[in-house]
Amino acid sequence: MAERQFRAGVDIGGTFTDIVLISDDGVVHTKKVSSTPSDYGLAIVTGLQALLASLGAHPGQVTELVHATTVATNTVLEGKGAKTALVTTRGFRDVVEIGRLRVPMLYNLAYKKPTPLAKRRHRYEVDERLRADGSVETPLDEAAVLEIGLQIASEGIEAVAISLIHAYANPQHEIRVRDLLRSTLGDKVYLTCSHEILPEIREYERTSTTVVNAYLGPVVVSYLNSLIDKLRAIGMKGPVQIMHSNGGVMSAESVMQKPAAIIESGPAAGVIAGASVAKASGYADCITVDMGGTTAKAAIIEQGEPARTTEYEVGAGINVSSKLVKGGGHAVKLPFIDVSEIGAGGGSMVRIDAGGLVKVGPDSAGSVPGPVAYDAGGTTPTLTDAVLTLGYLNPEYLAGGELPVNQQKARDALLTQIAQPTNTELHEAAYGVFSIAASTMTRAVKAVSTYRGRDPREFALFAFGGNGPIIVHAIAELLDMRTVIVPPSPGVFSALGLLFSTTQHEFTQTMFCRLGEAAGAQIGNALEDLVAVATNDLVAKGKARSDIEVACSLDLRYAGQAYELTVPISWWPGDKVNVSEITAAFHAEHERTYGHASKEDAVELVNLRAAASLLSEKARSYDARRAGGSRAPDAKRRSRRAYFGKKDGFIDTPVISRTVLRSGVSVGPLIVEEYDSTCVIPPGATAFVDENENIVITLPEQKA
Repeated sequence: MAERQFRAGVDIGGTFTDIVLISDDGVVHTKKVSSTPSDYGLAIVTGLQALLASLGAHPGQVTELVHATTVATNTVLEGKGAKTALVTTRGFRDVVEIGRLRVPMLYNLAYKKPTPLAKRRHRYEVDERLRADGSVETPLDEAAVLEIGLQIASEGIEAVAISLIHAYANPQHEIRVRDLLRSTLGDKVYLTCSHEILPEIREYERTSTTVVNAYLGPVVVSYLNSLIDKLRAIGMKGPVQIMHSNGGVMSAESVMQKPAAIIESGPAAGVIAGASVAKASGYADCITVDMGGTTAKAAIIEQGEPARTTEYEVGAGINVSSKLVKGGGHAVKLPFIDVSEIGAGGGSMVRIDAGGLVKVGPDSAGSVPGPVAYDAGGTTPTLTDAVLTLGYLNPEYLAGGELPVNQQKARDALLTQIAQPTNTELHEAAYGVFSIAASTMTRAVKAVSTYRGRDPREFALFAFGGNGPIIVHAIAELLDMRTVIVPPSPGVFSALGLLFSTTQHEFTQTMFCRLGEAAGAQIGNALEDLVAVATNDLVAKGKARSDIEVACSLDLRYAGQAYELTVPISWWPGDKVNVSEITAAFHAEHERTYGHASKEDAVELVNLRAAASLLSEKARSYDARRAGGSRAPDAKRRSRRAYFGKKDGFIDTPVISRTVLRSGVSVGPLIVEEYDSTCVIPPGATAFVDENENIVITLPEQKA
């Protein structure tokens, strides 16, 4: 009899590492273990082994592991990347320092620009020059490149970014520089070229992205090699895939060449899964809220598709809105799911500031020592301690009994450090902390909705993460949103989403032309070439040509504009390019984004884009009713005393499992307790489980 086979999804968070297995019969099995910041791979390996052992299985039965990691983001935030050099065209040494002259805090006279990842003394200029059409104006000085190689070797440089002007139009000079440096430096120094990372216009963004890629290279390569070695040591032979920032997955080998692509690896998985589940349940327009132990993320989904952006900065701390805050970090102009992120999670520390105000976050207790309730050395109360004090969480344990909690310690810390200093009753202090966290979360939701011309009341709120379902009703009430959706396995939903993301490789090419009927053939020929590159890339990685699907889009702008919008097009190889249809689509997108369109103005093409994915991977599914596998909780009712604010006070609240809600509509207050998360349904709200096993909560209308 053949052994069962499993696919594994692993998502590392600041507090927990989530592990999901899907067996070949569609059953989902989950496990949460504490993250191991000293070596994140340890939690992955030990958690995977433990979960497999509980199923009577072994690592050899895992056919594929898909991983989302924060290692790239943390490397930049903590300043622990490689010692990096930049080789660029003479006169452009300081591009990464000058940037775009954007200031995120307009009236802050003490604002300091981010320190370049490649120090000025490690930025080298070489004589060469290409024109915008790729023709050579000044030949490359090869002797100077060899001399630079010797200087780099003497400085102990670990990574080199090569970014020459107009290399997107002709990469030959960059290729030659790389070959010459390799002959001098050998294989011990990580080399990366801008034409491979971002073959687009705009020298600052292209150079900055290349420098970030080089800075991350040695760290990401070391991490992935170490993880793969650990997995092979326990007998897992399946390939390791990594989620990239745009919601697809890449092989570990591809990520080692382009580590900048995984900066927002973790948040993307949940958004992609949320878009799929919400659309299947009839909520094509929704806003996802992912709240874990350290941060909370929000993303908007319209007509089943998450918003995407190529405007992103890393190293600016918490990203409130990629379109609204600029100049605080290092530009990375790669495709990203457009996620708004703030420092609010279950581990967010609660303190009283110098003005006597209670603050929740952005600093977090993380997994070590964690909230006070974890009894692992933490002394500063956190949001988790407040929620436990309110009665929303199990007072004895979390994660199905695997994580004991000390409710009394949590109450004592909150009492002595928050309630007594503010002359507040303990339950009111705890509810105040809860309300502050919910208010903070609304900023993230507004950043992807209100600030971009969308009314959040027209969307459903889709909540997941270990803490999302606990607080989501309070966020919805503050925004006057009435529908809340909580998917199955919400606490490990991002890890589950990894297993339903498709392999995706994206390619870009700059191409300037004015849209008109005469341009149709030229654009069509260029798209044919780009699609061939994207297709051949996956074929070279062993994928069947018949299984590859390529979606194309164009970066367009009005003549005279400085920036462009990305517009998907319904074009396939062999088709004629319908310029009129593309122009109309751009006008519509411009009006939707900015509120107006200039239909009499000429439209310009700037970039071509092609994203190759696999058709076979889009048919994956799982049995939602059996999500959680053997850890699915029983259906028996219990109750505990919970506090819902001054209006409703303390209520003896039923504690149920998701299965109870299958029988019909129930009225809150209710607490739905599961292995990986807890969902709070407030007084007056109704809830039921739909055919896709989502908890659908309807909040009462707000009274004027």
